[in-house]
Amino acid sequence: MSGICDQNNLQRCAWAGDHPLNIEYHDNEWGVVTHDDKKLFEMLTLEGAQAGLSWLTVLKKREGYRRLFNGFDIQRVADFNEKRIGILLSDANIIRHRGKIEATVNNARCILSLWDEGTSLDAVIWESVGGAPIVNQWKALAEIPGSTKESAWLSKRLKKLGFRFVGATTCYALMQAAGLVNDHVVDCYRHRQCH
Repeated sequence: MSGICDQNNLQRCAWAGDHPLNIEYHDNEWGVVTHDDKKLFEMLTLEGAQAGLSWLTVLKKREGYRRLFNGFDIQRVADFNEKRIGILLSDANIIRHRGKIEATVNNARCILSLWDEGTSLDAVIWESVGGAPIVNQWKALAEIPGSTKESAWLSKRLKKLGFRFVGATTCYALMQAAGLVNDHVVDCYRHRQCH
């Protein structure tokens, strides 16, 4: 079965399950075209934080991330020092993984470097799909790849720019989240809405 139905008979992607946080995210954010650097920075951070964990675990800590990373204010996060990183490592409201936290600070600094060069995270990310979303026609969750040639290209590009925790799988998850690819299965009610 490719999806599930709720009490309103809305067919969703199977991964949304029945947890309210997953459903809310699936219905209102996942696959929506995003061009805002601050929002893309949040998505990149959360997708990197997910590595090795469930997406629901990340969603449950999302408000903690927003609070502790100053609403994902790129300039403020770029200014975080070792003392601030130490404070973050002791706070259970986020995933306490030094590498992931340090990557977030590093990635904020990389975005500032892009801005200094007259470009943006948005421009770099969307270059991977030639500026237009890829609309897939998956019938089942099992058909959706974990990475693609586009996500591998984006991973390589971001790494060259100094970004961390941006492997091809993380980049593909970012591409799905930010609407670069529409990976809602075809019988999900959001598939048609997201292109």
